[in-house]
Amino acid sequence: MSSPPANKTILVIDDEVQIRRLLRLTLEAEGYGVREAGTGRAGLDEVVRRAPDLLVLDMGLPDLSGLDVLRQLREWSRVPVLVLTVRAAEADKVGALDAGADDYLTKPFGSAELTARIRAMLRRAPTEAELATVTFGEITVDFSSRIVRRGASEVKLTPKEYALLRLLVLHRGKVLTHQQLLREVWGPKFEESTHYLRVHMTHLRQKLEADSHRPRHLKTESGIGYRLVED
Repeated sequence: MSSPPANKTILVIDDEVQIRRLLRLTLEAEGYGVREAGTGRAGLDEVVRRAPDLLVLDMGLPDLSGLDVLRQLREWSRVPVLVLTVRAAEADKVGALDAGADDYLTKPFGSAELTARIRAMLRRAPTEAELATVTFGEITVDFSSRIVRRGASEVKLTPKEYALLRLLVLHRGKVLTHQQLLREVWGPKFEESTHYLRVHMTHLRQKLEADSHRPRHLKTESGIGYRLVED
């Protein structure tokens, strides 16, 4: 007998409305929460915004290929990915697995096999909850509960502020460019909207830094982007 999914959320990235509807019915019947995206870019945006526990990804998307989605995703996330596609050739499977997929299932598929594979992936998946908490200075980020604290006090962040902080924490010590942050948090149409980024970074610093004008952790790399420093 399978164990309950414990409020796990699955993001389905597929351009076929009928497939998304079928997967939603199947997965919700098993107790999972389900989010949907019809394009690769929308799917990547949903990963940043919603932090799902698992992705079901089609390879034939209208904007990015499934391989492109996998490669971009694996630059900053370890969320488990089940590729669900009509492409059954061995080369396609190898390509997807090499790009970062955790499992591969071809269409048409059986609901029992699909849910069994998802249960197995979730049991062995390294997720953000594995990190438990990340602490730098007075700040603690609890990925499992999505709570940020400064000392003993919880800090209320907007969804955009949390998404921005999450990316910086996951890539702590590394410089993230303005374009990377804007693309992942706001979407690809906003890659030149650096004023959005400046405003949200100012708010983050005001909430998290002892002196927002002399930030200890949320560092600016002039003309390039931002970097989170733990020390």
